[in-house]
Amino acid sequence: MASTNLSCNVEQGFNFQKDVQCLIGHLSELEIFSDDKGKFKMDMAVSNPTKVGGDEETKEKVVGVISNIFWMGGHADPIYIACRISTENKTTAVILKHTILSDTKVKFKFTVYDYDPKDKIFYPCFYCDDSFEGLVANAFGDLEFGVNMDAAGDIDSPKNYDFYIGIMPSEVAQKVNIAFDKDAKITKTWGVTVAS
Repeated sequence: MASTNLSCNVEQGFNFQKDVQCLIGHLSELEIFSDDKGKFKMDMAVSNPTKVGGDEETKEKVVGVISNIFWMGGHADPIYIACRISTENKTTAVILKHTILSDTKVKFKFTVYDYDPKDKIFYPCFYCDDSFEGLVANAFGDLEFGVNMDAAGDIDSPKNYDFYIGIMPSEVAQKVNIAFDKDAKITKTWGVTVAS
């Protein structure tokens, strides 16, 4: 089974320069369903690299800037996301970490972009078309998510914090898109639909 392990450039994620060609990732949605306190704000304005230029028109609001995303590639394998989040979302993560979660359902959406040197454009290379549903992964009784209490030192503005989460698929088949250039794309399944 072919795995996907993408390390993204956080500096470019925050301060996009169109002449730098590297992987860039955005976590555009994240919600952990626990007493309505687990909705992370889309409060970081970043550039979509598929839209030329870095002006305000190309900015979009996201939950976080991805530093790494990993998936072993199997239907039942978790997706692990490491990203940078805002001060307010750090507080949300800390509260959730110190709460006994009655519901570990997760709703999330992500896109990783790569550069096609032949056509000289960025394109989505690992992404979901619609929001995914899953469950916070559990390792030996401990939920796999957390946040660093200290701000990251490599990006001064906006202040941001390292956050990670592992997400197991729910009992429904969902489609993951993987592209190798702007025209070569495959679709794989994450999760297995359980018959009722």
